[in-house]
Amino acid sequence: MTRFALVPVLATLALAAAFPAFAEKTTLNVYTALETDQLKAYQEGFNKVYPDIELKWTRDSTGIVTAKLLAEKDKPVADVIMGVAASSMVVFDRQGMLQPYAPVNLKEIQTRFRAPGAAPAWVGMDVWGAAICYNVVEAQKQGLPRIESWKDLLKPEFKGKIVMPNPNSSGTGFLDVTAWLQLFGEQGGWQYMDRLHENVAVYTHSGSKPCVLAGNGEFPVGISFEYRANAVRSKGAPIDVVFPKEGLGWDLEAIAIVKGTPKLEAAKKLADWASTREANELYAKNFAITAIPGIATRLKYVPTDYEQRLVKNDFGWMAKNRDAVLTEWQKRYGAKSEPKK
Repeated sequence: MTRFALVPVLATLALAAAFPAFAEKTTLNVYTALETDQLKAYQEGFNKVYPDIELKWTRDSTGIVTAKLLAEKDKPVADVIMGVAASSMVVFDRQGMLQPYAPVNLKEIQTRFRAPGAAPAWVGMDVWGAAICYNVVEAQKQGLPRIESWKDLLKPEFKGKIVMPNPNSSGTGFLDVTAWLQLFGEQGGWQYMDRLHENVAVYTHSGSKPCVLAGNGEFPVGISFEYRANAVRSKGAPIDVVFPKEGLGWDLEAIAIVKGTPKLEAAKKLADWASTREANELYAKNFAITAIPGIATRLKYVPTDYEQRLVKNDFGWMAKNRDAVLTEWQKRYGAKSEPKK
């Protein structure tokens, strides 16, 4: 090789040294239960601030993501957990799986929407809660009564006409079940679910699917959550969005860093961004309650007093009793669950 041939090679090496930003991006493995139609906006918002970090999503329903993370406890694959229920985060924290970290904007996060401590194990993003999608066209055709209460779903007219999520797979299903146990007491809660089971046609593995099925008219009643209910109704589906008067089960979508991640600095940047006002403004497009107060705007089909309708929730109780509740539920009702893919 002549000295003239060396010139472009040396120039390339010099440029690489001078501009390290052209080096390969850092890739974060992010486990999530966020809805698929939310991921793009959140990723774009993050990459506007941190274009050198690529987010690789592993997405599934809350129960499935939770089980996957617990199975990988000793050899974690995820770097960050984002958009997974706070009740699951408490489980992970008790297993020593989370890296405490105080995002730079922590002071703006409501204390009830994050783990305790100066460096919390997890930080909330937004609240999601129960809602019923009720197809008014099918209800009229079939002569079904109005729904105002959870107990209205026990009426014999609804036999075989209700779809709800399996709590072993779905965080929405789990918040429903634990809300009924907290609202009606342990004995009363199981008695309620025994009677509800008689009217359930199938348990899905997704919290969104029951509302989609109701919106399509495949079943008149879908027990779901307010984001999906608002979205389906906004697209013109002939559904009423019902918020039962006894109170609504709910959980928090939250973010946490997985302990031992080799990409800790990049993981901290994602946690920082997820706690900013800009990120909360994105959450507010989907949810009525965000971790930073005063940001969320009213969703069209969610009542203004939505927050007051939420049950008094105990994430510690939900985490402590998670395995026992899910085992008992599966034993009693799992035969009606749809096949897993």
